[in-house]
Amino acid sequence: MELRLDFNKPFTILAKTKDISELDWLKSRQAGIGGSDAGAILGINRYKTPFQVYIDKTQEITEVGEQSEAAYWGTELEDMVAKEFTKRTGKKVRRRNAILQSIEHPFMAANLDREVVGERALLECKTVNAFGAKDWESDEIPASYLAQVMHYLAVTGDEKAYIAVLIGGQKFIYKEIERDQELINIIVAKEKDFWENNVLKRVPPKLDGSDAAERYLKERFKDSTPGTVVNLKSEYKDKIKDYIEIKNTIKSLELQAKEIENNIKLEMGEAEIGYAPDYEINWKSITSNRFDSKRFKVEYPELFKQYLNASSYRKFNIKEVKA
Repeated sequence: MELRLDFNKPFTILAKTKDISELDWLKSRQAGIGGSDAGAILGINRYKTPFQVYIDKTQEITEVGEQSEAAYWGTELEDMVAKEFTKRTGKKVRRRNAILQSIEHPFMAANLDREVVGERALLECKTVNAFGAKDWESDEIPASYLAQVMHYLAVTGDEKAYIAVLIGGQKFIYKEIERDQELINIIVAKEKDFWENNVLKRVPPKLDGSDAAERYLKERFKDSTPGTVVNLKSEYKDKIKDYIEIKNTIKSLELQAKEIENNIKLEMGEAEIGYAPDYEINWKSITSNRFDSKRFKVEYPELFKQYLNASSYRKFNIKEVKA
C-alpha cells in the first residue's frame, strides 16, 4: 500500500487503483471510511447499516466475494454515465485512479468516479433502477448520496460536485451540489467517532437486523454448550412479546399477500402477461432441472452415503413457559 503526498492538495494517495487487484482494492478500503460508508454511519442508508460497515472494516479479507448484479452493472455503466455527462454539459472529466486519504482526517478515504477538468469539482456517477426514480423527481438529492458526496468534498477540498444518474436505463439526469461545510462537519464528527470508538477499539456498534449482524453472531457463537442455561434480563420479556407479535403480523401479512396473488392468478388464467393501470404482471412457465436426491438415495444408498456432509447449526426458537 503506497502513501504519497499530493502537493497543494489536502490529501495523500493511499493506493493507486489503475492496475490494482480487486482483493488488494478491498483491503485498501479497510484503511479508512469511504464515501459509500458515510450514509450508513449516519443511519440514512436504506440498504446498509453501521454494523455492516463495522464488519467490512474489521473482518479479514482473504478472497473476493461474488458481486451483485446491481454492483456489476453500476461499474460497467459508470464510463457511459461519465461520457453522457460530458456530452450534455461540455465539461471534461478524468479518472483519478487512486484512493485518496485526508491529511487532516486520516480515517477518511475517497475513491472518486471522476474529477472535473478545470474546476475544483468532482463527478459521482450513479445507476438506479426504475423503482428508484421517485427519489430523483425533486431537486433534492437522496440523503445517503448527499452524504457520500460531502464526504468526498471533505477529503478533496473541492468546492462542489456533480452527480449524474442513469435511471432505469432510459433516463439521464445530473445535478450540481455545492459544498456545505456545516454538513461536512457533522459527517466528519460522526465518522471520527465511529472509526475511533468502534473500528479501532474493535467494539461493534449496536446490533441490527442485517445479514452482517447475523453472520457475526453465527461466527462468534458457532456452537452451544450442552446443558448450559442463562437467565435473561427482565427487559427481554417485553422484547420477546414484541418479537412474537411481529412474527405473527408478518405471517398474517404474507397470507394477505398470497390471497391477492392467488386472485390475480385466477383472473389471468392461462395468460402469460397481464396488465392493470400502472402495472404489468408476469406469470410465465419456467422449466428447471433439479437433482432428485430422494430417488438417488433409494437407488444408490451406498453411493449416497459417500457424499453426505455433516453440518451443524444452532436453531433459534421461542416458546411460552407457564409458571
